[in-house]
Amino acid sequence: MLDLTSIDSNWTLFLDRDGVLNVEKEGSYIFHYGEFAFYEGTKEALRRFAAIFGRIVIVTNQRGVGKGLMTAADLQDIHDKMVAEVVLSGGRIDRIYYADSLVNDHPLRKPQPGMAHAAKNDFPEIDLSRSIMVGNNISDMEFGRNAGMYTVFLRTTNPEQPLPHASIDLAFNTLYDFAKHLRLA
Repeated sequence: MLDLTSIDSNWTLFLDRDGVLNVEKEGSYIFHYGEFAFYEGTKEALRRFAAIFGRIVIVTNQRGVGKGLMTAADLQDIHDKMVAEVVLSGGRIDRIYYADSLVNDHPLRKPQPGMAHAAKNDFPEIDLSRSIMVGNNISDMEFGRNAGMYTVFLRTTNPEQPLPHASIDLAFNTLYDFAKHLRLA
């Protein structure tokens, strides 16, 4: 069971993007930063997380790139501007990994754990058994489980998700709700 009081700078936080940090564009993709809107409290949550977690990593499936609806440069621009806003608010994001494959079982595409392994490769100090995956879909939770992490489900886009669920350790309404339950270092 996930004990929130045990979390310190030896832990890593993995975050999904759409539906976790920002409002998800239903049935489509965020094509440019003008469409990107942080949920209320997200930047404050990220500021809190920066004071607690040793690493903060985003792992996001981005099929819009794979489908040719946007370029990798478009996605990079969104991420650069998003990170700049987070930093201005006192937060941080150490790295962003994305999977643009159209193949569901591609090793980098959630729920496969490839992006977690890439993060561990880039940051060898990451201990996946002391990591939390936060997401708004069961595929995020399965990604966390497949990588050996704890999981936190956000009800932002799927409030009807039945609980308990084998892939979900804890559930909160928003990222900020989760952040409020963590003890600042």
